[in-house]
Amino acid sequence: MNKAITDGLVLMPPPFAAGLNLWSREDGLPGQGSYAGQANAAFVPADQDFGGALELQKTQAVQRLRCFQQIPMMPGLYLRVTVRVKAVAGDMPAVRIAGWAGRTNGTNVPGVVQAGPSVQLTNYGQPVTVTAIIGAGLRGGVTMAWGATAAYAHIGIDLTGPLGGVVRIDDIEVEDVTGVYLRDIFDAVDVRDFGARGDGVADDTAAFVAADAAAEGRTITVPMGTYRINGNLTIQNPIRFQGTLVQPANVRLALTRNYDLDTYTSAFGNELLGFRKALQALFYFTDHVALDLSDRRVDLTEPVDVAQISGLTTFSQRRFLTNGQLNAVPGPGWDTEQVSATTTYNPANPVTLTNVSNVSAIQIGSLVTGPGVGREVYVTGRNVGAGTLTLSQPLWGGAGTRTLVFRRFRYLLDFSGFADLSRFECDRMDFNCNGVASGVLLPRIGLTLTFSNCVFNRPRDRGITSFAGGCQGLIVDSCQFWSNEQAIPAQDRVSIGLNLNANDAKIRDNRVVRFAHFMVANGGGHLILGNHFFQGDTVAQGVRRAGIVITQTNPRLTFSGNYVDNCWLEWSNEHDANPDFTSGFSFGGMSIVGNHFFASDMASFFRWIVVAPKGAGHFLFGVSITDNVFRTVGGSVDRAEAVDTTHASLDYGRLRNVTFDGNAFNGVSQIAMNPLVIEHNQASAATVWTIDAGPFLPFGARARNTTSIVSKGAIVASGGAPDYAMPHAVNEIGTARNRVELRWPNAVRGRVLATIRCDTPT
Repeated sequence: MNKAITDGLVLMPPPFAAGLNLWSREDGLPGQGSYAGQANAAFVPADQDFGGALELQKTQAVQRLRCFQQIPMMPGLYLRVTVRVKAVAGDMPAVRIAGWAGRTNGTNVPGVVQAGPSVQLTNYGQPVTVTAIIGAGLRGGVTMAWGATAAYAHIGIDLTGPLGGVVRIDDIEVEDVTGVYLRDIFDAVDVRDFGARGDGVADDTAAFVAADAAAEGRTITVPMGTYRINGNLTIQNPIRFQGTLVQPANVRLALTRNYDLDTYTSAFGNELLGFRKALQALFYFTDHVALDLSDRRVDLTEPVDVAQISGLTTFSQRRFLTNGQLNAVPGPGWDTEQVSATTTYNPANPVTLTNVSNVSAIQIGSLVTGPGVGREVYVTGRNVGAGTLTLSQPLWGGAGTRTLVFRRFRYLLDFSGFADLSRFECDRMDFNCNGVASGVLLPRIGLTLTFSNCVFNRPRDRGITSFAGGCQGLIVDSCQFWSNEQAIPAQDRVSIGLNLNANDAKIRDNRVVRFAHFMVANGGGHLILGNHFFQGDTVAQGVRRAGIVITQTNPRLTFSGNYVDNCWLEWSNEHDANPDFTSGFSFGGMSIVGNHFFASDMASFFRWIVVAPKGAGHFLFGVSITDNVFRTVGGSVDRAEAVDTTHASLDYGRLRNVTFDGNAFNGVSQIAMNPLVIEHNQASAATVWTIDAGPFLPFGARARNTTSIVSKGAIVASGGAPDYAMPHAVNEIGTARNRVELRWPNAVRGRVLATIRCDTPT
């Protein structure tokens, strides 16, 4: 770098031959005295060593020589001043480079050194070279550091020491030596200086490695060109790209100081390729756990197969994808592959299909639909030779041969190639599916995968899919799911927000709009907290769908603080190869507490909590439905809860520990309670009082136990005399077995508060 060349600066002071009137005997300021006509100064045109030279006698303690010319100064400019001097007579002085530092307002720069080191002359007639470097910064070799405010200089020399000596001075030279400090000034190392060709043909890997080794914290610059990198490359220093890299798909680039989408996009000249390469590197870093997409959108024309990109099938260290958008661009890369096949199913092998036609055409991760197949059953394995498929869940429809449909959806991020991926997180990611792609397909096995503050915008089929066990401990927190089917009547929708197969998911504080179902959940130990999901439509008296489908009979599940809007919670055992109850746990282990259930403009047969057994003999055991609010607008519903008896009903004689209490009902024709505290008013004396508990008991249950009878006022005989006898209760009276008879020794009348249960409390 040479400012005299690049910026056209005039740095050289005038030669002495141009006239001594151009040279000041003071600081070089306008109006000060020059050496023209001075008795102690003369121009010597033909010195044997210097050619033209100034002969000067020292008559002052500090004999100054400054050019009147203003030599430009600026930040980043470094000037080397050189002069040759020789003693010719008298006492020999010392010589030093000196200058006057001027600011733009014409004043001197205060507090800076304006003279270089002194050199003592020791021999007559021997030329001595004196140098100094002037610049803004105090760098190595700089003797006069004038800072950023210096705008110009009056450059020259000083003679110090004894008076009377005579010296001859060659023309003073000023040269731009900024290039000496270029590496420090620009904090940069150019890969071309280490042999990089940038022709797209030669392998420049070694040159990049050498530049990185030499940088020592400085920035590596990659000028215009195409640089082929054939080997894995890790850059430990900051790097800046003007040129681009070409690299085989399986070769990694790790930029440890610039690990973000912007830099990788610059490195490869393409945002999608930059994203793929950055994602590849994410699985090999030890000092970075997060890939920041820099608030950028990455357009995808096909799924991103993360396992294929990374070259791994297992990974268990925490990694983080954050702060960006993946945008699906319409095209054939998102086409669903659908196969129909005849299959044979035997409940004795509950997750296996045999004799599968077209088995080689069916892909891992395909959704299975057809007769006797529960919702969200996927293909997890395939044996082409044996003609078998392995499923994520059993089928409930019994043994037999049937034709099933297998559909493989396409996802923006596809992790299905991982046999085991744990602790991968997505935060502040916008999965913009645009109605052409699904969101995320989880790995085969996964532990504590996390989606927080993400948006799943218009997924074509699914938001998040667990095709196997990749949802163990899944965390979906503060996300938004926006359906692509919002304008479609609820009964015609097919897309699903997410599904679960494994245990211990935390689904919290999400907002979900108009899917067929928000979630289909197998597994147990889930916490479903604080979500708002709504699935209504604009159809008057419209049909509604289940918002959440629980498919395990004993899920150990807490459902609390949710806003259930125009949909219901459905509890089924559709993932059970033997859906009839024979042993084990039936429907239990469920807490539905403190939720807001809402519906508008719905049919009166709508219900918010529906138990749907797929086989006979099931019952409720350990269920708590408390402190909820049930409310309608624009109509009313008959009641809040129901049993779907399409396939089977419940065994009401086996209900135990069922609590349905403390709930509020608005726009609901019939409330439900258990235990039921009911007031009975017997107006005429009778020995048998019949209490009808049926409408109040939840899920159409029986009046199985009467746990207390408290009189409300006096119980009196027909004549009006008090009667202090106690009745005994006979439960399960009537065809529906939902009435209780209080039988008295004598005919009496009065009022009682009876506590009736549809279950056995212990």
